[in-house]
Amino acid sequence: MIKLRMTENQPIIFAIVVAAGRGERAGGDLPKQYRQLGTKTMLRRSIESFHYHPSVSETIAVIHPDHEALFAEATASLSIADPVHGGDARQDSVRLGLEAVAARGGADYVLIHDAARPFVPGAVVDRVLDALFQGAKAALPVLPVVDTLKRSDDGTRVEETVARAGLWRAQTPQGFDFGQILGLHRDWDGTAATDDAALAEEAGVDVITVVGDERAFKVTTPEDFARAHQYLATGYETRVGSGFDVHRFADGDSLMLCGIEIMHEHGLEGHSDADVGLHALTDALLGAIGDGDIGSHFPPSELRWRGAPSAIFLQHAASLLRNRGGEISNLDVTVICQAPKIGPHRDAMRARIAEILSIERDRVSVKATTTERLGFTGRGEGIAAQASVLVRLPNEMGDE
Repeated sequence: MIKLRMTENQPIIFAIVVAAGRGERAGGDLPKQYRQLGTKTMLRRSIESFHYHPSVSETIAVIHPDHEALFAEATASLSIADPVHGGDARQDSVRLGLEAVAARGGADYVLIHDAARPFVPGAVVDRVLDALFQGAKAALPVLPVVDTLKRSDDGTRVEETVARAGLWRAQTPQGFDFGQILGLHRDWDGTAATDDAALAEEAGVDVITVVGDERAFKVTTPEDFARAHQYLATGYETRVGSGFDVHRFADGDSLMLCGIEIMHEHGLEGHSDADVGLHALTDALLGAIGDGDIGSHFPPSELRWRGAPSAIFLQHAASLLRNRGGEISNLDVTVICQAPKIGPHRDAMRARIAEILSIERDRVSVKATTTERLGFTGRGEGIAAQASVLVRLPNEMGDE
């Protein structure tokens, strides 16, 4: 995936997804992070929360050494960094992930996330990052404790009621100044720490809290998996988006169409690479989430988009969808032209669109038609394309 930097001075932000445990408490034949939640594994859903976030530069997963094959299967078609092998304890795994970031040149900030939280909304990531951008060295998403708390040594008899005033539930991702948290992990003395914010606290670092989200719940037990499946079944709404685009023929001997280059007696005229199919798809995705059109995100007046590959426009639209916790159900593109012939290239187009969006090929349809030599396409003056997409977006109240 091409990461699109919308500003020149955007900080370098890495996300570390910790998935090195054996995941046996949830039961089942597979480690919990590799079990299916709908059409994807829990680990993939967690990784995608950061992989598609526009502010995150790169995502690194920390996995158990025995899970290489499971990881490869779970992340098929997802273009991410090679995984890092974890250690015996969670803190060891996080440190190894941080060292992997350091080996890649370091970062300004790092987000550390538990793979067992597959539904973290992009807004939570935004709030953690905003706290870091405003000067915090550590930021932690939290939710208030609303249940009455009881202490019991063996779970059979109440010893006391614990006052819940001032108590908060910690979530992930937890965000940190990269250099500082790396130093804290390198100096770790082996004492138990339930999360990375605890290391910062012990070192005297102010940990700033931000508002968490109930949808970022942790999946650990069979009951949690039942809740996750229920959330997928009832916590989403379906939306449809449509797009239409036209480009005239120009001088040239090839053109870009639906992500592939086709040799032809003409090129296509446009500020970018003029890929009419991907432009229509981009507008369809933006329409589904109600976020303007391709021109509002990539103004033709900006020279940096001259000749740019349209794949980055489509990926940006998809990242906006996924940053809101959404996913693509299927899409359909119809190319309208007399020439070139689309049939010989249809399979390659479907494969390329699937690759750009990191979705399964059977979710992509590409069709072609002519206008029986009527109109500008019939006269061979250019190519048009229309697209429709079906997406799923979380309901704001979907987890209640």
